[in-house]
Amino acid sequence: MTIEIYNTPYKKKQPFTPLSDNKVGMYVCGVTVYDMCHIGHARSLIVFDTIARFLRKKGYALTYVRNFTDVDDKIIARANRDNISYKEISERFIDEFQTDMEILKVKKADIEPKATEHISEIIEMVKNLIDKGLAYEANGSAYFSVAKFKGYGKLSGRRLEDMIAGARIDIEEKKLDPLDFALWKKSKEGEPWWESPWSKGRPGWHIECSAMSTHYLGPTLDIHGGGRDLIFPHHENETAQSEGVYGQEFTRYWVHNGFVTIDNDKMSKSLGNFLTIREITKDIEPEILRLLLLSRHYRSPIDFSKDSLNTSKSSLIRFYEMLDRFNQAPLGSDDSTLGSMIDTFRHKFDEAMCDDFNTALALAHLHELTTEINRALDHTSRVSADDRSNFSAAVSEISEILGVLEKEPAGFLEKIKKSGISETGLTQKEIEELIRSRNEARKSRDFQKADEIRDMLAAKGIQLKDSADGTQWEKT
Repeated sequence: MTIEIYNTPYKKKQPFTPLSDNKVGMYVCGVTVYDMCHIGHARSLIVFDTIARFLRKKGYALTYVRNFTDVDDKIIARANRDNISYKEISERFIDEFQTDMEILKVKKADIEPKATEHISEIIEMVKNLIDKGLAYEANGSAYFSVAKFKGYGKLSGRRLEDMIAGARIDIEEKKLDPLDFALWKKSKEGEPWWESPWSKGRPGWHIECSAMSTHYLGPTLDIHGGGRDLIFPHHENETAQSEGVYGQEFTRYWVHNGFVTIDNDKMSKSLGNFLTIREITKDIEPEILRLLLLSRHYRSPIDFSKDSLNTSKSSLIRFYEMLDRFNQAPLGSDDSTLGSMIDTFRHKFDEAMCDDFNTALALAHLHELTTEINRALDHTSRVSADDRSNFSAAVSEISEILGVLEKEPAGFLEKIKKSGISETGLTQKEIEELIRSRNEARKSRDFQKADEIRDMLAAKGIQLKDSADGTQWEKT
């Protein structure tokens, strides 16, 4: 099945065709290491981790590069505040980043370069741009001349004349045009520096990604990714620099994930809603967060709240309960009773992921499979050996691609039900009325309505237990 990817500059999905057979080079902009990673970072990192997992599952020979920006104005400011070197700051938060990735089950990229390890490549690229007349030196710094690069704005869809209207030059900058951007910055007193033909200085932010991506993957990348906030100016400037040097297409498929809001507000330290990965996963199972961030299409915005966490938690419990129930079912005859629904699910799951990595649709199909298996097990307590083998393969695919459902169900269920984030927002009378409505729906064999009520209660932190004595409920 052909993979289709939504390509940002073209604003549509396109069939994915790598530059070289089944070899794929993917570069994703990493973090600037001056503080702990937050939930916005988590979304981008999980999105591209999932894309990498899926591409490998489909048989592509992927080289995944994700960088660290380890020298930057923010890093220098943090170092000065803490009265230590910029290198100590960057190394500390690279270590913290790796710990966060272990928590979220985000796999390491194949190559994780640091900007400071590629100063020679950066300098060579800047020299090349100056030699071609696309950049110039001014007072020890070097700037890219936007007006001299035809096609500037093609990634973001911005017109040059519109950008000129709102542009300005900072008082300390010596660039010739407000739109020009720094390739090399002359270091101020007390700042880190490297020797260059222009000054003792340090690289600009945009040039480091151009230098690292092309160094490891060549002049043209198959996929370049990051958050929507990077489209302009960062990725626009990367395109101009790279195509200015090599004279060929920089990136074949641009992939950008949507924003994360906190209770429908933009995340901001000033609003007091700035949430780090470590804070979020302190009291809840990290798999809940991973499932939440995959529950919406990667291009869509997603809201983080107690309700959304509860919904994710209840979904995860529902999946694991189904897994546990299936695993506990004794083997019966050799006649497969679940085979067709499992096969259908595996096809639909692959189809969803091929459709621009639609994890939201893939998880919707998993919900459907969960309902179907629970209904089937209501009528028969046994499964065939073929069913068990086929189901095990399906679960392995889910785990391998989405990074969830990897744990032993019974033990994990006991653990996850004790984790935090449970506020029902319902009175006891309202809960009992919903349970009565669900039981009536079950008696009339309206299983869809019964499942909808069960899932709605689960999203509010209410777990139902059906037995011969009736339905009991408890807060999770």
